[in-house]
Amino acid sequence: MTARRGKAITLPLFVARSDMFFQQLWEVMSTSEYIMLILEGFRTTLIIAVGASVLGLLLGIIVAIVKIAAQNNKRKMAIPLFICNLYVSVIRGTPVALQLFIMAFAILAIRGFPLTITAILTFGINSGAYVAESLRGGIQSVDAGQDEAARSLGLSGMQSMISIIIPQAIKNVIPAIGNELIALLKETSIVSMIGIIDLTFAAKIIGAGNQMATYLAPMVVVALFYLAVVYLLIFGIRAIERKLKQSEQHIDEKKAEKCRVRMIKRLKAIDENYQKFCIRKGQ
Repeated sequence: MTARRGKAITLPLFVARSDMFFQQLWEVMSTSEYIMLILEGFRTTLIIAVGASVLGLLLGIIVAIVKIAAQNNKRKMAIPLFICNLYVSVIRGTPVALQLFIMAFAILAIRGFPLTITAILTFGINSGAYVAESLRGGIQSVDAGQDEAARSLGLSGMQSMISIIIPQAIKNVIPAIGNELIALLKETSIVSMIGIIDLTFAAKIIGAGNQMATYLAPMVVVALFYLAVVYLLIFGIRAIERKLKQSEQHIDEKKAEKCRVRMIKRLKAIDENYQKFCIRKGQ
């Protein structure tokens, strides 16, 4: 009898709480003040994520190129290589929250300096260290014979890197860079610690005691925003991968045709020089 009464009491309680949760969910989505606050936080989150992604990609490319170039010129590239290794080691070895605090309250503790720029710089510098290692691994995964073949066709080291190596490396590291972008988007949720109203902080404001006095419904709405952006990124990354696979064969055919034309020109030049040499020797 006691077990039956417990079940009878539990079921209506569960139904009542579920009904209350959906009412609160509807309140968040239908109240203009709440939805405007969430949209403003969403805009701030996107600005920080996009700005940091661009900065991280630029820093990652520079650091990766320096590390690869230093393998052949260790003496000339000793100082840049040391700086890049120190940068990657320090950034990857310390928490991003600590880096954000140092940037906001020590390095960029300037009155009137935009906190959004501080967040973009922090997350961009942090992301650059991880992107650099992904790109370096992608470049090193390309067969060394590719560079040797390019050099034999008369391409310089820089031309070989830009035209042959980097395109193949980017194709190899797209999944890793995509994962880094997704992680970066989610990491921006800690910017509320320095006073920025982002998507997560907007939900916290809505759920405060002087508003809804519950955090579950606003946090669920915010989670849906994060999920939507993440799945859009996943869809875009998969679309890029499919596009690259489809165009890979056509690109290889174009490269082969260019190499064939260059080789024919070189053979003609060698043949002409040989004929001139024979004529001079006959005279």
